[in-house]
Amino acid sequence: MQQQQKKNHMSYRVVALIIGLVLNAFGNALSVAANAGSGIWTAAAVNIAYWIHGNVGVILLIVGICSALLNQFLIHQVDIPRFVGEVVFISCFSYFIDLFVAMFTKWGIPDLNLAWRMLLSILGVTIFACSISIYQRANLIMHPNDDTSNILRFMYLGGRATASQFVDFIPPIIMIAVCYAFTRQIYSVNVGTLYSILFNGVIIAASDKHIMPHLYHNFRVSH
Repeated sequence: MQQQQKKNHMSYRVVALIIGLVLNAFGNALSVAANAGSGIWTAAAVNIAYWIHGNVGVILLIVGICSALLNQFLIHQVDIPRFVGEVVFISCFSYFIDLFVAMFTKWGIPDLNLAWRMLLSILGVTIFACSISIYQRANLIMHPNDDTSNILRFMYLGGRATASQFVDFIPPIIMIAVCYAFTRQIYSVNVGTLYSILFNGVIIAASDKHIMPHLYHNFRVSH
């Protein structure tokens, strides 16, 4: 835990945030374009959209805001800058995803055979899991779902990245199960989704040690 007490200079944390944000959007867009399974939260939003005939982007935004509100409860206080930062992150994240999905579509990735698309989906999940490690450690602003897992990791689960990811995945799995009960269909769940569920936490923990290793966990809760 000694490493968690160290702090990085703000300039280094800002650079890490930008790298993490762009890589997260890049990895998510790659798995979306490959259409062979993506992150479980995205899959949950897609299933809700099919159930209620809604827009996936709007549902992701609503789910993100709900997660940001949940985080206020988990840290046992009202932290307005944290909440606003998470909403800002969602907006920037969505913009970059649109750019990268358009780029990958132009490159013809959705038209590749299934084997290539499965590999690219796994690569995309790996990239965005690495990116989560980077901006969680920078801890300036982040996606509310990732802040949830970060809070769970350090305030409730003794710093265990893998355990926090599994707990964070429980709500979207329940959402998909509820949608299936009404539609009798499951959408956007494939090899990439299973890979994400099983290995997100493992990849994040490994990235903490090997990617930007001098970027410490600047985790904080105001008192």
